[in-house]
Amino acid sequence: MARWVAGLDGCRGAWAGALIDLDDPGRWRCALFPRIADLLDGEEAPGTVGIDVPIGLPDRVSGGGRPADRAARAFLGTGRASVFPVPPRAAVLAESYAAAKALSRAHSDPPFAPSIQCWNILRYVREADALLRARPDLRDRLHEVHPEVAFFRLNGERRLAAGKKGPARAAGLAERRALLAAAGLPEAMIAARPPGVAADDHLDALAALLVARDIAGGRAEPLPQTIERDSYDLPIVIWAPAPLT
Repeated sequence: MARWVAGLDGCRGAWAGALIDLDDPGRWRCALFPRIADLLDGEEAPGTVGIDVPIGLPDRVSGGGRPADRAARAFLGTGRASVFPVPPRAAVLAESYAAAKALSRAHSDPPFAPSIQCWNILRYVREADALLRARPDLRDRLHEVHPEVAFFRLNGERRLAAGKKGPARAAGLAERRALLAAAGLPEAMIAARPPGVAADDHLDALAALLVARDIAGGRAEPLPQTIERDSYDLPIVIWAPAPLT
């Protein structure tokens, strides 16, 4: 029996995906998926999937955000800005940016409003949330990860030398490719960026896959250690790869 795991990262209104068979790492696939369910219900039917999207939405945000976001920021230290504050559920489900700002302020303490950049990616959050509420059977398969948490851990819990965007982009992407290879992913898979997928999104999907591998093996670390749940019983946790030995 094949044991497939996968990683997903939001990409241009769809999802950059990567899958690998843990029992035969020569079997892998990278593709662009229109919906999360397309990967989960695909021919590989991966048992564990890491996804770069918040899962578990608080009805009210206080004290600096979700416990998972606070734990991830503490873990990243100087790289903490890569973890954006997740608005309360009412704001995530709002029909317009203006409504999202008003609802976020009304349901947060101290009040805050999501940035326009945050609002633009909330469609991915809504898709994951709706899927997990409609299909509770998927809750044991789909797990929240954060690529920068993964790369930080893969780099020996040291901040990477370059970012994946901006003037140092080429160096940052090369650094991340090297970390993925050192973690055991096939070089051909790392190089197999599908059409329509940006280079950084492909690498983030691969990082999510590595976390899924460690979740499947019982080695991944939850941030925070104590996992809270939202009003729909969805876990509020960001999973990190296993510590390097």
